[in-house]
Amino acid sequence: MGTRARGDDFTFVSTAVKYLLFFFNVVFWAISVVLISIGVYARVIKHAETAMAGLTVDPAVLLMVVGVLMFLLTFCGCVGSLRENICLLQTFCICLTIIFLLQLLAGVLGFVFSDKARNKVSQLINKAIVHYRQDIDLQNLIDFGQKEFACCGGVAYTDWSRNMYFNCTPDNPSNERCSVPYSCCLRSKKEAVINTMCGQGMQELDYLKAGVHIHTNGCIDKLVNWIHSNMFLLGGVALGLAIPQLVGIFLSQVLIKQIKDQIELLTYSLQHRSDPLG
Repeated sequence: MGTRARGDDFTFVSTAVKYLLFFFNVVFWAISVVLISIGVYARVIKHAETAMAGLTVDPAVLLMVVGVLMFLLTFCGCVGSLRENICLLQTFCICLTIIFLLQLLAGVLGFVFSDKARNKVSQLINKAIVHYRQDIDLQNLIDFGQKEFACCGGVAYTDWSRNMYFNCTPDNPSNERCSVPYSCCLRSKKEAVINTMCGQGMQELDYLKAGVHIHTNGCIDKLVNWIHSNMFLLGGVALGLAIPQLVGIFLSQVLIKQIKDQIELLTYSLQHRSDPLG
């Protein structure tokens, strides 16, 4: 009778661990819903042909993909912790561990193969330049980057000739022929109104003459220099992303161990329930 009472009343599963893991997942589940909503909204308000044109560089698609993956992962964590389901908890733990290891691997490879990483970034920037006018989100992202880093184009301002609207060939009928976006322009704090035509015809000028009006250096070098100058900041961000993942892995492992111990206790209790001396 003593064993039965212990098996019926005692539990290895900690309520604190169980609900801490649950609320941990609820927070990130809510974040995933927000990401998906923003991504879907951004896609819906675009024209279908425009959305398909820049699919591989569309920030809205990236938000949706990250949001869906996070939603599925946190769903496993929420239900697994609430229902004390070992299968869902193990799925959550394994997926979180894989994501953490992939992030770690990406950081190491990015550091070891920095030249190849630079080439990949160059390809992405050049592709983004090509689709600049076809995607409003991408356009805003590029304009923001060029303003913040005080740069223009990939390697140089003449890279904007890759875009069909800014292309500098003589047979280009565009009104923006040989121009660069206004985000390349040098701006004074005294300017009350932004001159969006300040980049007109800048690609026809040499570096010295163009440099009077626009930033002539490309964004790739500026981005690389910024990364080198902010290694501690980037390390802090990486640590900030890693800590929640490690917490989730730890809590899920603890809860899985507790559930297994509880199952063993219940099994033992059932086996000895008929034993009056148990």
